[in-house]
Amino acid sequence: MKVSLTINPAATETTVIIECKELDPSIQDILDYLNGQELDFIVGKEGDMQHILNPMDVHYFHATSEGIAAVTSNGSYLVKEKLYELESVLPANRFIRLSKSVIANLYQLSRFEASFNGTLVVYFKSGTKEYVSRSYVNGIKQALKMKRRNEG
Repeated sequence: MKVSLTINPAATETTVIIECKELDPSIQDILDYLNGQELDFIVGKEGDMQHILNPMDVHYFHATSEGIAAVTSNGSYLVKEKLYELESVLPANRFIRLSKSVIANLYQLSRFEASFNGTLVVYFKSGTKEYVSRSYVNGIKQALKMKRRNEG
């Protein structure tokens, strides 16, 4: 990989340009790192209290009747971001969509099991569980490097 840096005192903002033949995991890691810099913390609400949450401590985000909740080992907190907003700023190598209503931190998973209807049940280190929608099963299998056959 060739890296070049141009320091331009006349620049009004920092611009990062990546030129590559294809998007491979190392390039994705760089993109995730750069995008992740925008989200150092998330503010979560529990009752009248506002809590500062480190995104890496969040087990998963899910939609509730009250809004989007961030679940950590210390509890559940309502956040003002929408799931699609979180998905765009959280590192893709760490967070994955399990369903239309859940984004999970891969590093907080403890185990999973396949169910008879083609879905997965994912268990978190906290002991809670969520279901992976059928349309997201292949994505999580790839993320967990469990895909057994090459399609081709």
